[in-house]
Amino acid sequence: MSRRYVVALHEVGENQGALVGGKGAHLGGLSRIEGVRVPGGFCVTTDAFRRILAQAPSLDEQIAELSRVDPGDREAIRALSARIRRTIEETAIPDDVAAAISQELAGPGEQTAYAVRSSATAEDLPTASFAGQQDTYLNVMGAAAVLRDVSRCWASLFTERAVTYRQRAGIDHRSVHMAVVVQRMVFPQSSGILFTADPVTGDRKVATVDAGFGLGEALVSGLVNPDVFKVRDGEVVARTIAVKRRAVTPLPDGGTQEVAIDARRQELPALTDAQAVRLVELGRRIEAHFGSPQDIEWCLVDDDFRIVQSRPITTLFPVPVTDDDENHVYVSVGHGQMMTDPMKPLGYSMWQLTAMVAMHEAGGRLFVDVTRRLASPAARAGLLEAMGKGDPLIRDALETVLEREGFVPSLPDTGPGGPPPGGGAPAPIETDPALVAGLIERSEASIAALERDIRSKSGPALFDFLLEAFEEHKRVLSDPLSIQAIMAGMEATWWLNDTLWEWLGEKNAADTLTLSAPDNITSEMGLALLDVADVVRPHPEVVAYLEGARDEDFLEELAKVPGGAEARDAIEAYLDRYGMRCVGEIDITRPRWRERPSTLVPVILDNVRNFEPGAAERRFEQGRRKAQEKERDVLSRLRALPDGERKADETKAMIDRVRTFIGYREYPKYGIISRYFLYKQALLAEAGRLVRAGVLREREEVFHLTFQELHDVVRSNRVVDPRLIREREEAFRAHHALTPPRVLTSDGEALTGAYRRDDVPAGALAGVPVSAGTVEGRARVILDMADADLEEGDILVTPFTDPSWSPLFVAIAGLVTEVGGLMTHGAVIAREYGLPAVVGVERATRLIRDGQRIRVHGTDGYVELLP
Repeated sequence: MSRRYVVALHEVGENQGALVGGKGAHLGGLSRIEGVRVPGGFCVTTDAFRRILAQAPSLDEQIAELSRVDPGDREAIRALSARIRRTIEETAIPDDVAAAISQELAGPGEQTAYAVRSSATAEDLPTASFAGQQDTYLNVMGAAAVLRDVSRCWASLFTERAVTYRQRAGIDHRSVHMAVVVQRMVFPQSSGILFTADPVTGDRKVATVDAGFGLGEALVSGLVNPDVFKVRDGEVVARTIAVKRRAVTPLPDGGTQEVAIDARRQELPALTDAQAVRLVELGRRIEAHFGSPQDIEWCLVDDDFRIVQSRPITTLFPVPVTDDDENHVYVSVGHGQMMTDPMKPLGYSMWQLTAMVAMHEAGGRLFVDVTRRLASPAARAGLLEAMGKGDPLIRDALETVLEREGFVPSLPDTGPGGPPPGGGAPAPIETDPALVAGLIERSEASIAALERDIRSKSGPALFDFLLEAFEEHKRVLSDPLSIQAIMAGMEATWWLNDTLWEWLGEKNAADTLTLSAPDNITSEMGLALLDVADVVRPHPEVVAYLEGARDEDFLEELAKVPGGAEARDAIEAYLDRYGMRCVGEIDITRPRWRERPSTLVPVILDNVRNFEPGAAERRFEQGRRKAQEKERDVLSRLRALPDGERKADETKAMIDRVRTFIGYREYPKYGIISRYFLYKQALLAEAGRLVRAGVLREREEVFHLTFQELHDVVRSNRVVDPRLIREREEAFRAHHALTPPRVLTSDGEALTGAYRRDDVPAGALAGVPVSAGTVEGRARVILDMADADLEEGDILVTPFTDPSWSPLFVAIAGLVTEVGGLMTHGAVIAREYGLPAVVGVERATRLIRDGQRIRVHGTDGYVELLP
């Protein structure tokens, strides 16, 4: 059967993206929606593009070479992509392809004008729109001009911006092909873009219409500011009418021109309110057809709308799926857990199964529905107070939602909202270090039992065992005594800060009083890596070997180096104690240090370079002495006050309490992650059996299945569909491009919150003060712990710090994060080490340049950017 190089738009099916590209497939779908008018035309298929590739054999090698280029090498990308475009444009269109296109053009006649638009197979996808990445030519007249622009559209698959976009999206250049849409040109009075969801807030119930005079290229190119209409529930709720001084209009013989708009029309609206509402109704019909919010290009011709393109809006954060139509308010789990990256399905489903509250997944992140708690006045007050202490931006975002009249229902205090988690006063607890020792001992016994019992389990019996183990996991987490110990340390911290500010006018006094608190597993983990460095430092051959270590089996060869056996034993001992940890550790699919020990090598080498022997012990002792000196100072000053003995006695009791319990704050997370590593090892062993049985291709494919799906696969021994794994991999890549909000509503509105403060200097970045002191130094913006290259005095700037980052804390002078609150892990460890720290600084890693000098005000909660 001969190849089909041309297909009429009205014959195109929505599932034919491989033949006509994303744009062509969407236009084919649009043309079938009742009441939607799409200009007629045809698609030049990807079969024609493949003919061009075959005509120029050098293209295959050029594209392969482009695929090997480092994504950061902009100059190489620019040069190679230009060469590929030139090769395509200089390759003659085969006679049979040209004849097929010319035949389609012959009917309407030579004077018919067309729009020639690129339509790539990786375009207008649910996860990547590729908007504006390839070329469009308007008002093209005559077969020769259309053929020329078809060739230019093919070449535009390799514009520098399209190549870079594909690299960022993880799409292989060789897997993408180009079709071309050739449509009858329409000459509108007005045109523009309709977003069926608000592209800024994400609100799915608010549509946004951008409108201008003439062709839409004036808006797309930024030539004019558009009129903007906001439409909700069939009514224009806001409008901004711009001064539109210029427009793009067609030329009689083809092409377009910029023209000045008559002064009397410049401030007239490009649409009436009624037209905007009618357009949105049309958009809702299109949105319903495609099943997701759409970015729609439209033209108004004689009071009739023509739709020339529709693509998914890929920048919106997804909304959790519910089985009702009620309003919901969701709070991000990742912002509390200091891990806002997306999780793979096994990761988030395991966290859902082992968490103490119900959680909803969206965009690879987890959220808790707090609607019922917000609905009850008493529960609401407790929730807002708890959220405010954890992250003031979450509290502000929730208060913004509460200001929306009628969004959150009102329930009596006796309603099902209930108290917030951790709300209300915990039962009294004695200030006794033996309590903490007992809690740790019980946790370690439970983990040892899990490790012993899970070894013999496999197949369906493993999953039955794990479901029981998850119940034990939750029982340990919900142990009332453990919760009381955690709350005792936190509440003592708050009491000291609030009360000593009131009595002595001193901010954040608890920061010094908690230095080197006992039983803090996370701070011990950072200091223990200093001890490893002490073992490595005396052996230059070991240092040289580690500087070249790249493979994960480097420990096996290390013993052959002089001094290497001792160094290997020290690293192995460290991994035995802390090897279950890693960045983003709440996601079970993340590689642990035990699985990827090379992650620790840069940190060990930094410690070798930046510290003297015995640094761990000295640092801990210095912190302990500072805390003792601070205690003596505070108590002495209190005794000098009226009623001073009582105040001093109360404060002493709280200092003892905070030092007894604040370190334990870090232990339950260590216990959770220890259990997670055992679960993971068992599941990966099971995945190995599935691979050997031919059910899976690779062990790591299980990461793209939920726990429940994996359970079903093990029970049924059914082969996993490779397409499902591929779809999940693509979705995970797409989720990385999304920024999770702190608060999300069922309408899709994403709220970040704001600091409403007047004590931050102009130009400074506001945040939450979590560890007192002021420090100035070089900012090191680090997104991956494995890329750390720190020098003494550097200030770490990073999106978030879960406990796995603590080994870096010993080498830095200050900390700035985008996520966090007073009692999150990074804040606790910053105080343990006496590091000035400000967290919750929105977009810190983008606003602060790597290497820039900054000043961190850890007491007052802001960061200054210095010249």
